[in-house]
Amino acid sequence: MMRFLKIRAAAFTADTRGHINAEAIIVLPVLLALFGVGWVFFDAFRQQNVSQKANYAISDILSRQTDYIDDGFIDSTYNLFQTLTKTDGPEGSLRVSLVEYDEAEGAWTIIWSRTRSGSGTLDGAGPDGLETRLPPVVDGDQLFVVETVDRYAPALQVGLDGFDITTFSFTRPRYAAKAAASS
Repeated sequence: MMRFLKIRAAAFTADTRGHINAEAIIVLPVLLALFGVGWVFFDAFRQQNVSQKANYAISDILSRQTDYIDDGFIDSTYNLFQTLTKTDGPEGSLRVSLVEYDEAEGAWTIIWSRTRSGSGTLDGAGPDGLETRLPPVVDGDQLFVVETVDRYAPALQVGLDGFDITTFSFTRPRYAAKAAASS
């Protein structure tokens, strides 16, 4: 019996025919599927990172602005957002608001809010639940609040449906105590 096993083992190790076609048919689809899944998930993370960086860039531009912020300026920031995130049309939305803290009331008030594309503007009643997302500040302090929405649609259907990437940031005006906006 041992002699038989030794002969079969020697024959197996000496056999160079192989069955690479059968192995490739089994393994290659699995490898391609894993590559596709990995690529889509990393692309989604990349797009989220790009959207957040675009939001921060717009917030930083607004904070450094010393001239009046008018509709043309907001249009330019929306165009910048679309360029940075490579979105167009209704896939991307931008909302820029200037809020001020009133210590006597203990609440944030909206000085102005401008929207481009799909989002609605903040109403004058309060920043729609943003109080918990804004930092503690002193009386009369102002913040630019920048909210963006970018639609992500995966290139491959691997179980991850398209979704909205929503980003949020706030920044104080840097070079002036109060921001100036024309109505």
